[in-house]
Amino acid sequence: MILNSLLDNDLYKYTQQNAVLELFPDAQVEYRFKNRGEQRFNEQFLIALKKGIKEMSLLRLKDHEYEWLKENCPYLKRWYLEYLKNYQFNPDQVEVSLDNTNDLVLNIKGLWCETILYEVPLMAMISEIYFEKCDKNWNYEGQEEKINKNFTKLLKNSCSYADFGTRRRRSFQTQDLVVKNFTRLQKESKVKTWGFKGTSNVHLAMKYGVKPIGTCSHEFFMGISVLEGLRHANYFAMYNWAKIFGTSLGIILTDTYKVDNFLKNFNRRFAMLFEGTRHDSGDWKEFTDKIIQHYKNLKINPLHKIIVFSDGLNVDKAIGINNYCKNKIQCSFGIGTYFTNSFSDSSALNMVIKMWSCEGIPVVKLSDSPGKETGDEDSIRVAKWTFLGEKL
Repeated sequence: MILNSLLDNDLYKYTQQNAVLELFPDAQVEYRFKNRGEQRFNEQFLIALKKGIKEMSLLRLKDHEYEWLKENCPYLKRWYLEYLKNYQFNPDQVEVSLDNTNDLVLNIKGLWCETILYEVPLMAMISEIYFEKCDKNWNYEGQEEKINKNFTKLLKNSCSYADFGTRRRRSFQTQDLVVKNFTRLQKESKVKTWGFKGTSNVHLAMKYGVKPIGTCSHEFFMGISVLEGLRHANYFAMYNWAKIFGTSLGIILTDTYKVDNFLKNFNRRFAMLFEGTRHDSGDWKEFTDKIIQHYKNLKINPLHKIIVFSDGLNVDKAIGINNYCKNKIQCSFGIGTYFTNSFSDSSALNMVIKMWSCEGIPVVKLSDSPGKETGDEDSIRVAKWTFLGEKL
């Protein structure tokens, strides 16, 4: 089996599953895979992927995993953990094939509360199989040295960061190596106030005794745009998140419908309630300045708040952002592909799996970066008219 634990997934999938089960247990959704890159697949890849998807149905939450979640993730409701203990993937909800250009076509359909866990492990599986069956000209040589170098550089520059590399990792072995070594090096450094803070991967957090990190993603806002209303989807997403988790899991995503529209709903109540915001697209410096000024306008000291940066980061970029934020606002970094899929002459897959529709109605993500929009073209035009006043 490619996946060996139901918890080999990112924390935000479980927190969102908890919220969706409580709020929208009957909502039907569809997800679609999108390859943003030039890489293509082959029949051997497709056979292995179909086998891997079928084997996902064998995964179950083990007793020791249940106990670990109960102790280390107290924000997850007890009844939800009972649900998760009985959860299993249903491969019939996934359709997969290759088109006439050997690009991957993948759709997921079903109840939101069931299908929500598929995105991250499927992407991890797609990547691992691709680098077994399609791009084979690489090896693990030098990976541990690279990890040590990255750790030393980030520690020297007082950066706080986490591993966000599950979705596009080269393999489970690569991510395991990253978390294992960062955990060891952090302990050896004896530094408590900054450095390696944890991982988004729940299984690896449990394995190495570090903090699982994550809150919510674009899909929560996208689903709510149908179930609660598009124009104020940001407001209802924050309202519902706080309704379920209170002041826990207090980092909120800002760019589903562009940050300027998010700030219209990020009133003083929410700005006080949430610990901070997450930057995932657009110019990071412009974003930082906007967030700082917004807090000041609300009479909130920005130094009491934090920005989590997670948009295509490498070590040098994180250090530059960290230096810019000093004495202005707290910051930390979620670094993904650069940690878990950085190999010379062998590029990571540039791919996403995004919600396509909810209750049969197309959903969109506008983003603050050109080219990162997702969704049906007509629905994107409607969203741009709604949020930006662009003509239909």
